[in-house]
Amino acid sequence: MPDVLTLEQTTGPSVPRGEDGPGGLAVATTPPRARIVRQAESEEYAAKANRIVIHHNLGYVVAVLEILSPGNKDSRTALRAFVEKAAGFLRQGIHLLIIDLFPPTSRDPQGIHKAIWDEIHEEPFELPADKSLTLVAYKATPVKTAYIEPVAVGDPLPDMPIFLTADIYVLIPLETTYMTTWSLCPQPMRELVDSAPR
Repeated sequence: MPDVLTLEQTTGPSVPRGEDGPGGLAVATTPPRARIVRQAESEEYAAKANRIVIHHNLGYVVAVLEILSPGNKDSRTALRAFVEKAAGFLRQGIHLLIIDLFPPTSRDPQGIHKAIWDEIHEEPFELPADKSLTLVAYKATPVKTAYIEPVAVGDPLPDMPIFLTADIYVLIPLETTYMTTWSLCPQPMRELVDSAPR
């Protein structure tokens, strides 16, 4: 026989009860008081993978397309985890297409490619001063190859290759895909994005 039985009500709103129930305060209406409060919400964003995985018809992973979010770069730990994952894919022979449309941070001053490439082959690399965002396709063959396209805010996104084998790739029409998705986005959501502070 268990000493403790825990039950959770899964229907209806979670509200504090009076004398008849367990009681407690709702954080939304009465937040706990403290001099300093910090939230690590970015880990939640980093955990929400923006990833497309391409499988061979036998089931193994051939390539990964990864779209970075701010959470991937907002702490040393998050950036380190992302870089190690990307380098691990390349070492396993999994081709990559990385889309990083966020400016470099103090943790990746020359962009995400330099951070990843240093795990493979450390060498000098500098982004152009006027194009600090990075699109990069990696061919994960024994001799790794990176196809880097620096872009700036407002530039049309170029088509980028994603490798399926050492000798075969498909071009991903990034700008066309983005514009099609944007045109299908509900108007209220588009207005929110358009009115966001820049």
